[in-house]
Amino acid sequence: MVVVGASLGGLRTAEFLRRGGFAGRLVLIGEEEHLPYDRPPLSKEILRAEWTPDRIALRRKSYDELGAELLLGARAMALDLDLHAVELSCGNRVHFDSLVIATGARVRRLPSQPSLAGLFTLRTLDDAIAIRDAMKDASHLAVIGAGFIGAEVAASARQLGLEVAMIEALPTPLEASLGLELGQALAEVHMRRGVRLHCGHRVDHFVGDDRVEGVVLEDGTRIACDVCVVGVGVDPEVSWLEGSGLELGDGVLCDRSCRTSADGIVAVGDVASWYNPLFEERMRVEHWTNAVEQARHAAQTLLEPSDPPPFATVPMFWSDQYQIKVQGAGRPRPDDDLRICGGSLEDERFVALYSRGGRPVGVVTFNQPAKLVQLRRLIAQRGTLEDAVRIAES
Repeated sequence: MVVVGASLGGLRTAEFLRRGGFAGRLVLIGEEEHLPYDRPPLSKEILRAEWTPDRIALRRKSYDELGAELLLGARAMALDLDLHAVELSCGNRVHFDSLVIATGARVRRLPSQPSLAGLFTLRTLDDAIAIRDAMKDASHLAVIGAGFIGAEVAASARQLGLEVAMIEALPTPLEASLGLELGQALAEVHMRRGVRLHCGHRVDHFVGDDRVEGVVLEDGTRIACDVCVVGVGVDPEVSWLEGSGLELGDGVLCDRSCRTSADGIVAVGDVASWYNPLFEERMRVEHWTNAVEQARHAAQTLLEPSDPPPFATVPMFWSDQYQIKVQGAGRPRPDDDLRICGGSLEDERFVALYSRGGRPVGVVTFNQPAKLVQLRRLIAQRGTLEDAVRIAES
């Protein structure tokens, strides 16, 4: 078994393979030099220097106990389906009987984004440390993109005392996924804490010769900064698979059991696009819980390939911003019917129910973790909207 990708999805798949009884050779390939680590704290505890990097290690037990060969600092460059081999950046070729693709995603960059000191993207531990160190002597931070990463970076910087401007091309943060009303609620969360929001604006260019000094928007507004973080989303890391013959789309295309178009190959995590029969749609999910649950399922598919069950899950996400725990589950869309229950937007404690055709399909909560768990279970059971409202208002 060869696992390409040594982050959450890849490591957990390797662990589930061992727990499932696989006793053969197991190879774990990772592009970074670091041992597998947890990414959610990068934009929060690591950025605020509250945790040291050793605290985010994904595995506390010995890797010798796992019985896996670790190839770190090795980027996968190509997949040869005929030879059943992965070609690495170091020139080596690793052969496999079965393969797990868990290469995650790569951050997007803005068109013509320059290489300037103080201008960052955030995806890796090294990125987080570099941003943390740069913010120590900074006073003004600009964040481009008001998705979860951008919002968490903005929140962390405000908690450290920096002046923060957040720039978003859409009219409100997260409008494309959560809709206008909840997007405005998130905007209010940040504005109440001193973040200057510039929504509905795109970046025209950056100011600075060797170091970033500011951001100029398309309407001519100039925002001064000494550190800038670009958080405009990610793309699935499939470049190394192009031309291999594996079916690609928005990620690696999989069936309902995480199997790719090639026998003996599965995909998990941010890179996997699979058909979810619970929602009757193809989806690719970039969240922690999905990577773990999908890893367990993919391992089972490899170990029992004759008739694997479908991976029918209710996707779940969370984001910690200031003292607010934002959590969500399901597949909400901006055009769904939205109902606010169990609190109010102004109090920053509520349940937002998304329904489609009279059926609950999504939920977002502010500081209501117990209700999120119950409502996620209800959506998985295809429960009624009336039952969802009863839970939300209890």
